[in-house]
Amino acid sequence: MSKRIITVFTNNTKVSNEIVKLLASKLEADGFSVSYEFSPESELIMCIGGDGAFLSAVRKCNFPTIPFVGINTGHLGFFQEISPSKIDSFLENYKQGKYHIQRLKTVKAEITTMDGNTTSLVGLNEIVIKRTGFHTIHLNISIGGSFIERFSGDGILVATPAGSTAYNYSLGGSIVDPRLTLLQVTPIAPINTTAYRSFTSSLLLPSDLSLGVEPEAEHDRNMVINTDGVENKYNDISHINIYFAETIVNLIRFESYDFWNKVKTKFLDDEASRNEQI
Repeated sequence: MSKRIITVFTNNTKVSNEIVKLLASKLEADGFSVSYEFSPESELIMCIGGDGAFLSAVRKCNFPTIPFVGINTGHLGFFQEISPSKIDSFLENYKQGKYHIQRLKTVKAEITTMDGNTTSLVGLNEIVIKRTGFHTIHLNISIGGSFIERFSGDGILVATPAGSTAYNYSLGGSIVDPRLTLLQVTPIAPINTTAYRSFTSSLLLPSDLSLGVEPEAEHDRNMVINTDGVENKYNDISHINIYFAETIVNLIRFESYDFWNKVKTKFLDDEASRNEQI
């Protein structure tokens, strides 16, 4: 009988690499085979690092259906379920099947250039559209095929619920419970003038509506489209269509997981502690 394979990724920091050695020895002692390269035969993909390392692992594996679980050696760690001190507890829970799968939806941008060629990008957190260089971009925005606004500013961000706590939150966007199915469109430094009237707060779109983006002028056609921190440059864009992708990322969560408790812990605990001392 062949061994059960677990793929392990790391962000290669000193702390993470020490955790990898410890984790690998424990997995092998429990009869698992550890792979440091993606294997389609893996039953689980483990990522040691922060949220950036997790997103990088998802991309390297090309958004597989194999479930992920993370050990947090980074900062926020919204995707990372396990603290380094809880590895033994994780292994016991995993072997006993004491976990559930959280299905995270992804967002897709379909980019069409003036010559008719179309390419696609998929993100778990967000898709960001900006003009190349340090220039204001002017965009015609539509929702579900209906024109909404002439946008002027640094760009727009389209976030999934999973990505609502990342760049979207730093832009003043809302935190969204991942059990909701909606896309959040958040402006980046919008400008309001007599010529352009841009929304200054986020828009929330249901799953059946797409966002259409068209450059207003020829000099707006060269864009940078960022997916989960990865920059992609495009020239001569005709239009972009953004909507929920069919791709799902499966994330292992344990019985103790609670999204809003994690939000409080990551963003408010210091303030809560201070309030308790007053």
